[in-house]
Amino acid sequence: MLYNYLTDDHGRSKNGNLKYFDGLRDMARKFRNNPTPTERIFWQRVLRYDKFKYRFLRQKPINRFILDFYCPRLMLAIEIDGDSHKSKKYLDYERDVLLRNYNIETIRYTANQVLTELDLIKNDLDRIIKEREKLVFCPPSVKGGCPPSADRGI
Repeated sequence: MLYNYLTDDHGRSKNGNLKYFDGLRDMARKFRNNPTPTERIFWQRVLRYDKFKYRFLRQKPINRFILDFYCPRLMLAIEIDGDSHKSKKYLDYERDVLLRNYNIETIRYTANQVLTELDLIKNDLDRIIKEREKLVFCPPSVKGGCPPSADRGI
């Protein structure tokens, strides 16, 4: 895979997957089966059926956290922050630092943004995905961006 240079063996299983605490699997399944209203809207109108040509996973456990949405190809996490996150910013910061150690970028949108600014979110996400493609799929030695043949994404 072309993006192996972005990761190391830290926190990975023998087959290369990111490790997570065993108890999170069942919790993630419950969250997938009972999404918040804004997560449901975001999934159905933005990410479902590979609308951005990449597969996103819902409620993906990584380490001791469960990510709302995660794209393993782009190493990109998307979090939808509800009102409860206002008092938990330190936990969000801790999660973002841990994910950065895995070279996973986190994008955060508020629940209110999902309800009122979905078109802006789609445009923002499209821009971020294009930037992430260049980082993930172009070797670090390529200056000035990928040549057109390397900018294929999938």
